[in-house]
Amino acid sequence: MLSVGIGEIQKNTSMFTNITEAIQIVDKRKKEILAMVYPVRKHSIIDSMAGKYKDQIKPSSLSFEKIKEQAMTQAMEEKYGLSA
Repeated sequence: MLSVGIGEIQKNTSMFTNITEAIQIVDKRKKEILAMVYPVRKHSIIDSMAGKYKDQIKPSSLSFEKIKEQAMTQAMEEKYGLSA
């Protein structure tokens, strides 16, 4: 468990973005624990970034490597007029 002072939080609030363990917030002058901060499970930002189009995209069972390979093949076919 990490112990962090109030002054350190004021200087660097970004420490809360990626915490993996509990943090104690302490008042170093009075030597008392003010709060405990626990990490929460992160949510996926994909849904929030997709916006109104998130329901229009169909999930794929293909691997990412296979999708890249198919996209590259299609791009080469369009560019050079080749067919598979």
